[in-house]
Amino acid sequence: MEDKELNITDHLEELRRRLIVTAVAFIAFFIMGFIFVEDIYNWLVRDLEVKLMVLGPSDIIWVYFMLATVIAIAATIPILALQIWLFVKPALKPIERKMTLTYIPALFLLFIVGLSFGYFVIFPTVLNFLVELSGDMFVTNFTADKYFRFIMHMTLPFAILFEMPVVVMFLTSLGIINPYVLQHLRKYAYFVLVVVAVVVSPPDFMSDFLVTIPLLLLYEISISLSKIVYKRRQKKLAEEPELFEFEDEE
Repeated sequence: MEDKELNITDHLEELRRRLIVTAVAFIAFFIMGFIFVEDIYNWLVRDLEVKLMVLGPSDIIWVYFMLATVIAIAATIPILALQIWLFVKPALKPIERKMTLTYIPALFLLFIVGLSFGYFVIFPTVLNFLVELSGDMFVTNFTADKYFRFIMHMTLPFAILFEMPVVVMFLTSLGIINPYVLQHLRKYAYFVLVVVAVVVSPPDFMSDFLVTIPLLLLYEISISLSKIVYKRRQKKLAEEPELFEFEDEE
């Protein structure tokens, strides 16, 4: 009983260390983002024809914090993934350690790809549609708060959801899920993804449609990649079953 309690204490201590490393990395990247926030801001509004307004001093600091936070999140993802991998590493089989380690850089790359897709494809499309919809009825002015919130709604959900294929491949490589389960759950997954798209996108049909379609495609891509990983895992398991056995750590 004492050994079990000691083991739990060791795991909690290890988890605490991993969380501290991640938190320190996030704070460091946040400070770096805060230092270069003016350059980031100028790049984001470079094509905007109107100058953004603020309705109060708090809006200014909110923009600074928001931009620095996005930079910190993006930069911290590989650090967080590595810390998670190091935490679960003792519980993984030798072959699983090698396979899962390769997914760490992919998480970061897909986050950037999702962020770029949202910013360069979805964001300008939806923004232009909404501005043209106003026609001559309204004077088009944007506050910094509303403008950057809109950018976040159009980019961050894609950055996070673009991680879906890597997460599915990771879980498939561990034998937790398989592509046939994903196929069986397709209609439920579609429903959840449509709800997510409606929640994160602005309240108009065009935005909902533009957000929903890529999410459904991502799910189908995840199933296809899961099939590839599953077949490779089954082949490896048949050819070299000893690789899927735990190492004897004395």
